[in-house]
Amino acid sequence: MGYWLMKSEPDVFGLEHLKKMPNKTEHWDGVRNYQARNFMRDGMKVGDQILFYHSNCEVPGIVGIAQVVREAYPDHTAFDPEAKYHDPKSDPENPRWYMVDVQYVRHLKRNISLHELKGHAEQLPDFPLLRKGNRLSVIPVSEQAWKYILDLE
Repeated sequence: MGYWLMKSEPDVFGLEHLKKMPNKTEHWDGVRNYQARNFMRDGMKVGDQILFYHSNCEVPGIVGIAQVVREAYPDHTAFDPEAKYHDPKSDPENPRWYMVDVQYVRHLKRNISLHELKGHAEQLPDFPLLRKGNRLSVIPVSEQAWKYILDLE
């Protein structure tokens, strides 16, 4: 099983939005960074666990857990000229962008803020979120970091 962190702005698509979706499941579209795409396309497998992170908000932090329920497939929004994430260079015959389907598992008992996580940097030396300049919306999480973070709950 793999572990991941996925970032989303709570007012755009937060954990509450995911929880209210049919079957508490939705596709994770709009990823337009090649490294984040590669993590989803090449690394994510059904059953992998996700730390759901709220970004660009008053208190950024990990707020819940989701899981991968469908492995990577072409992101159809890239082909739609009316879509927010349209990419005119993406071709359905040779897709550039991919998405996965994720399903709500649960809210954490509390928001584990970025500020708090930074206070545990010594215990989370390989946690990419704490690296300076890391702006990826999809990042791998080691099993050790996963367990440590959930123990903070």
